[in-house]
Amino acid sequence: MGNCCRSPAAVAREDVKSNYSANHDYSRKESAKKPPITVLNDVFREAIEDKYVVDRELGRGEFGVTYLCIDKGTRELLACKSISKRKLRTAVDVEDVRREVAIMKHLPRDPSIVSLKEACEDDSAVHLVMELCEGGELFDRIVARGHYNERAAAAVTRTILEVVQLCHKHGVIHRDLKPENFLFANKKENSPLKAIDFGLSIFFKPGEKFSEIVGSPYYMAPEVLRRSYGPEIDIWSAGVILYILLCGVPPFWAESEQGVAQAIIRGQIDFKRDPWPNVSDSAKDLVRKMLEPDPKLRLSASQVLEHPWLTNAKKAPNVNLGDVVKTRLKQFSMMNRFKRKALRVIADFLSNDEVEDIKEMFKKIDSDSDGVVSVQELKIGLQKFGSQLGENEVQIFIEAVDTNGKGTLDYGEFLAVSLHIKKMANDEHLHRAFSYFDKDRNGFIEPEELRNALMEDGAEDCTDIANDIFQEVDTDKDGKISYDEFAAMMKTGTDWRKASRHYSRGRFNSLSVKLMKDGSLNLGNE
Repeated sequence: MGNCCRSPAAVAREDVKSNYSANHDYSRKESAKKPPITVLNDVFREAIEDKYVVDRELGRGEFGVTYLCIDKGTRELLACKSISKRKLRTAVDVEDVRREVAIMKHLPRDPSIVSLKEACEDDSAVHLVMELCEGGELFDRIVARGHYNERAAAAVTRTILEVVQLCHKHGVIHRDLKPENFLFANKKENSPLKAIDFGLSIFFKPGEKFSEIVGSPYYMAPEVLRRSYGPEIDIWSAGVILYILLCGVPPFWAESEQGVAQAIIRGQIDFKRDPWPNVSDSAKDLVRKMLEPDPKLRLSASQVLEHPWLTNAKKAPNVNLGDVVKTRLKQFSMMNRFKRKALRVIADFLSNDEVEDIKEMFKKIDSDSDGVVSVQELKIGLQKFGSQLGENEVQIFIEAVDTNGKGTLDYGEFLAVSLHIKKMANDEHLHRAFSYFDKDRNGFIEPEELRNALMEDGAEDCTDIANDIFQEVDTDKDGKISYDEFAAMMKTGTDWRKASRHYSRGRFNSLSVKLMKDGSLNLGNE
């Protein structure tokens, strides 16, 4: 039985080998090639394992991996965000980490912000040890709820705006407000909601403007794309979250990043689709004022908190917003865990020789031996050492560099892309992976088989996840997944990248320049 049905405390206290050590074996070998940089100047350098038991992975972001950990002295369960130094390629990267730590220390203790216990550093990584939030992500909680209404949306919105107000009052712009960055502290119905990620946050002074494109596409304010913005962008992002809370889809959506950006600039808000006809005028009024294209006219955090819809939240309509909202939220927030699990299964089936080949190719392509490969190294290296790859497969590597937001791939990312390419080309691997899930060998994967497989990785709410996946993969709706349906899912060229919640900063920078040149960025000013 997997971790899904056991408490984090039970998992953490087992005498198991540290996942952290296993996952970072290669990284330590690589970092040993050159003297490690010092990121935090005011902390003692010490191994994280000296003070904490570092256990299973809880989540993965653009720069860091978060693990469950336990304080060896107090036995307190905590979360540890580990940021690999190999990903800190430039002085700007290093400064970003220093600023994240500085901002978390600078902001006052507040029940709506995850607390930082300490920051420490060893040769391979910077570690932020924080309060553990076990209640799940914002959208997941809403989806799990039996009854969801405007009052619930107002309560969530109030918490988000209180976080924004606190940040702005203390000279901080969050810059990356999105539902994934809000977790519930515990699984209780009345659990506090907490902001968890300040990796893109920045200090500001009144009147100061910034030009760096940061944030996530759906939540990005128009002035970010125009490269001149201040703290008002946090209100816009919170307004996008509110719109999604009320109807289940983002207000500005398109199939491509360019389409999303152009929709943001146009700023046309749809209040016609379900369930908007049933939503109160007061709620719509607040959405409009938070999604005001002109930052000078947009409400401040305190003005939002003083809006009648929030000040009279207990009087907000108690009408259920309906299954349509919950269904949309599921689709919008779900990651295809089945596919990620299948990739790991395929990796297990690969022989040591096959994995060794990938590792050797990575070392050869990494011409400066810094533990990461750049676009230029990829292009040169794949021509030299990857001649068996077709043009389309080379493009997948290049796109993967874009997708991770840093313009580079580390070994783990390189391996994942390599496996993605290998499994697309090798039906034997797919059949083996399918057989792994098809425990009773009847030629189909049933919901129970999928649920049990996901539980092996400690997935929460395994039944709901399995049901969601079946909705997506079981195309003939016969209640089971055939091999053809499984193979179709695995061979869909772009789906694997959709599992990443992070955007390409480089691509959005390029997109901003393109929109400036074609006049799109002037739409909102006319």
